Amino acid sequence: MLAMLLICSQGLAQKQPQAQSSSQKKAKLEREIAILDQQLKENASKTRSANTALKLTRKKISTRKNLVKESEAQISMLDRRIREKDKKIDSLRQRYDLLSDNYEKLVRTAYKNRDTRIWYMYLLSSEGLTQGLRRFGYLKTMANGLNAQALEIKDTRAKIEEEKVSLQKLREEASVLRSTRVGELKKLEADESHSAQLVASLNKDKARYQKELAAKKKQVEALKAEMNKMVKKSTSKPKTAVDEKLDKEFASNMGKLPWPADGPVVDSFGKHYHPVYKNVEMPFNNGVNIALSKDTAVKAVFDGTVSNVVVIPGYKKCVLVQHGGYFTFYCKLASVNVKAGDKIKTGQVLGRVDTIAGETQLHFELWEGKNPQNPEFWLK
Repeated sequence: MLAMLLICSQGLAQKQPQAQSSSQKKAKLEREIAILDQQLKENASKTRSANTALKLTRKKISTRKNLVKESEAQISMLDRRIREKDKKIDSLRQRYDLLSDNYEKLVRTAYKNRDTRIWYMYLLSSEGLTQGLRRFGYLKTMANGLNAQALEIKDTRAKIEEEKVSLQKLREEASVLRSTRVGELKKLEADESHSAQLVASLNKDKARYQKELAAKKKQVEALKAEMNKMVKKSTSKPKTAVDEKLDKEFASNMGKLPWPADGPVVDSFGKHYHPVYKNVEMPFNNGVNIALSKDTAVKAVFDGTVSNVVVIPGYKKCVLVQHGGYFTFYCKLASVNVKAGDKIKTGQVLGRVDTIAGETQLHFELWEGKNPQNPEFWLK
């Protein structure tokens, strides 16, 4: 019995974190969709860029698919728990029936021999004190057994009712989740339809897009040139013991660094091609673009020193932080709270994100010396 209780408690302990983790994932995905929706509204009212809208819509579709997947995982988990509850209730009912049958037999036996004179005669006819005590013990045990059986029957009945209430709650929760999932699928269908309309719009206006792309390439090249210049200047100085220590500490935190701000990545690291014009190569992304809510605080991902604060066309204010031989670069800021030479700590607010041409996005880069790294490999 003890082993079974331990197994049940372990199973419950495992299910609770799973349910909590799934709920947290859903909440995070819902926040990301809300951010993307806001960006799409801003883009529609300020720039009407079909390319930006398509990029955001496709990211929203991807995020919503993950949300539907999480809902389905939660529904499966609830269905499994409902089945387990049904089995438990069935087992308790069987036990209740068995206890009731045994109790009825005991009661019938007691009723047949309900005359107390019979019990006295049973005791008085004992051949000796020892036998008399044994007979008295038997009668006492039978009486106690009746009481214990009655209590166990009552307790089992209460457990059945308790499990029924719990089962009903699970069924209601599963019903709500299924309705939510249906709603999300309808929204997903609408998003995919909107995406198709944007693709058609872009196909009609290729010349305009190519002009925008050329301007974007110039901005990216200017950013890269400025970054290379700043890194070269910062790495020209000989490394100190403090730099060496920071190098090791930073490298040991690969995959554990906190995100500079909480939002979905809408442009990932590396080389990409246009989502519609498949042969058109987009400017190489040395970092990631993170969609954020307006005025979101941007935080340092590690201890370091502010190497430079610059303003770059298309990227507004940018902050470069040195961590020994590593660098983190935070761009598209409306305001900056630090200046060159400041010592900063992990999680310290560097500034707040700006909204540029309808996009509220942080551009974040991470470099090892003169080599750009994929930030998503470093962030937890």
